[in-house]
Amino acid sequence: MDILGFVALAVTGFTSCAEFGSYAFVHPVVRQLPQEHHIRVEQGLLKTFGRVMPVLMTLCVILSISYAIQMNGVEGTARIVRWAAAGSFSAALLSTIIFNVLINLATGRWSADNPLEQWKETRNRWEFFQGLRSWLLLIGFVLLCLAMTLHS
Repeated sequence: MDILGFVALAVTGFTSCAEFGSYAFVHPVVRQLPQEHHIRVEQGLLKTFGRVMPVLMTLCVILSISYAIQMNGVEGTARIVRWAAAGSFSAALLSTIIFNVLINLATGRWSADNPLEQWKETRNRWEFFQGLRSWLLLIGFVLLCLAMTLHS
């Protein structure tokens, strides 16, 4: 395996696992918390995930596209799978920018003791797009692994 392939797998694997783990294991617990605690935990997650994931998700797109371009001479199913992986990572980033970022910015400004009336509906909308993003990242990672397997 080349260095680009290794770095692409490491970064996309970490990012996909972190996001999917948050979606599947952390947020179902957070949703059960009382309103004040729910909002405070979400705001805390914004300070951790919100600082790291924009960089990592962007790197997923850059690395998967770079890998697809580097392997351009390899045709057939591997080529389709490589570009599908890049498309999946790109769709995850795009959906995050369009849907999740604005809700994250609003959530960071809420008062946990006195949130907006629609805070729960807003968080539910974020959860839906968090699920979409998480699945797209995981699918992208699996496709990238498959592309590398087909290439070798």
